[in-house]
Order: sequence, then C-alpha cells, then structure tokens
Amino acid sequence: MSEQSSGDLGRRGLISTGLAAVASTALSAPAFAYDGASADRAAAKTSTSVPDDELLGYSLPLSARGTANIVSAPPWHYAGTVVGVEFWTSPEAAERALAAGLTSDPETAGHGYALFIDWQFSGNDREYLDPVRSQYAEFLVLLDARWEGAPVTWCPFIYVDNDAALARGWFQGFPKKLGAIHQTRAFPVSSQAAPVVGEGGVFAASASVAGHRLADAQVTLREPTSTLPALSRPIVNLRHFPRLTAGQYDNPAVHELTQSILDNPRVAETWTGTGTLRFPQVPGEELADLQIVRTGAGFRGSLSYTVTDLRILTGPDA
Repeated sequence: MSEQSSGDLGRRGLISTGLAAVASTALSAPAFAYDGASADRAAAKTSTSVPDDELLGYSLPLSARGTANIVSAPPWHYAGTVVGVEFWTSPEAAERALAAGLTSDPETAGHGYALFIDWQFSGNDREYLDPVRSQYAEFLVLLDARWEGAPVTWCPFIYVDNDAALARGWFQGFPKKLGAIHQTRAFPVSSQAAPVVGEGGVFAASASVAGHRLADAQVTLREPTSTLPALSRPIVNLRHFPRLTAGQYDNPAVHELTQSILDNPRVAETWTGTGTLRFPQVPGEELADLQIVRTGAGFRGSLSYTVTDLRILTGPDA
C-alpha cells in the first residue's frame, strides 16, 4: 500500500494545498504562536470555572470516576475511507449557505464537495478495540468560501450515526445531525461481491435522515493520485450554543467561527475519476437547496489525522 506522509507540515499542520503545505495566509499562523499572557488567562479561567469537588469528565455526563462522559479529552485519532464527489451549485445558493463573516470565493463560487466517510476513532487507550463505540459513518458537504480574503472551506451540513461523533463535532463547530450513511466496501481478496481499488473500480455511497434518502453518489476510479482533492483548504465551522432563557433565545451563549486544526494528516491508496451526485428533497432539510448544476471529479482513498486543538476566529475567545 502506498502512503503519503505529511509529517513535514508539523504537529499543527493543516490539510492545505493537497496535503503539501501549511496555508501561507495569516489564517493559520496565529493559531500556532504561544502567547504567554493568553495562556495564563486561560489557565486561570480553567482553574476557577469548575469547583474542586466537581464530578469528573471532559464532557457530559460528568461522573464519580470520569469514564461515563460521552467524549473523553483529546487527543482524538481518526482513520477512515472516503468516497467523494466534486460538484457545483449556483453561486447564489452557495452564498446563502454561508455563515456571517464568510464571503463567497469569487474565483470558485458555487464549488464544493460531498464526502462519505467510514471512520474508526480512538483516544490513547486503543478505543478501536471497542468497535461498537469507535466505528461510525459520516456524510458532509464542504463549500468554497473566503475568510478575511483567505480561501477556506465551509461545512453547512454534516450527518453521523454515532452519538460521541455528534458531540465531538458540536465541540468543534461541525453542525452534525444523526443520519444513516453507507458506502461500497472493498476487500483485498478478489470477488465479484466487491469492486477493485484500481482503474475501473466503481463505488457508491448514500446518506439518509429520518427515513428519507438525503444524498446518493457513485464514483468510477480512473487513476491514482497523491492526495484527496477535497482537502485543499482549511475548514471553517460555526460553534453555536443557544441559551434556554426567556427573552434570550436570540442571544446564544456561544457563537463563534472556528478553524479546524488537523495534526499529522496522511492519505493512502487515493484514486480519482468521475462521479455522479444527487441531493433529493427531504422534509425538514435544506441540502437540496444546494441544487447540483454539474459534477466533477469522483475520488476514493484513506485518510488519518489527530485533533488536539481548535482555533477560534471570532468572538471573545478569538
């Protein structure tokens, strides 16, 4: 199996320019600089925000031993298989899907990717040995955008089938909802029951929510590639936690743009080719509002990275 490492990006490396380099814009650099005063303030806040005798855990539910929380503290390690399709919607539809503070990219307006991923997760205790908890599937859309003039990608919709993955996404700003996601599997043994990971191999993927088909994709592999084309820009999300206080529903407790930081990203067995994609209308969903004008590359490959940090772009903690 061929593998491309991006260790030269450094521990705080971002997937950018096809895993080749850290973004040269000011978007990424400030996230890595050590600010002693800020660190001291953060430490002071941490030391006083939780009572000394509080129950233990990184996330709810806190408990006596601290092992019942839905998400344990980072590092969070991920490895997965991606089936994706490049697509274009209208520039107007893409712009309507952007959060405040982001602008449409004038050079690629309407361009995006649909990604279906089979993930395996672990912390530092080989959580992958509990596959019921560590394995999950995901479907997401990424749209080209700009943040203060720098090219980024924005995630308007994302679905998972695992509660811990849902929570980790909300902590980072991914707007995750529960869904059912599937993709064609490949196996090292030759069989008419599976496609070949190579020229002519055909893979399909689908996502459903609340019993309705949300997205369909099909990819035909043509040639190997050194990266996954959807990973050429830093991902920007929106962390939003509302208040349940009468008169304060429009004044959220947290509302801030964030930038994902991916440590040690790697890809392997990446292939590109052609793809088809469909977003059916679904009650209570708006994915189909990104009406597909045309599709471009289809692709498949494996991806891994670790999450230990997050950059806050707007709000009081920026």
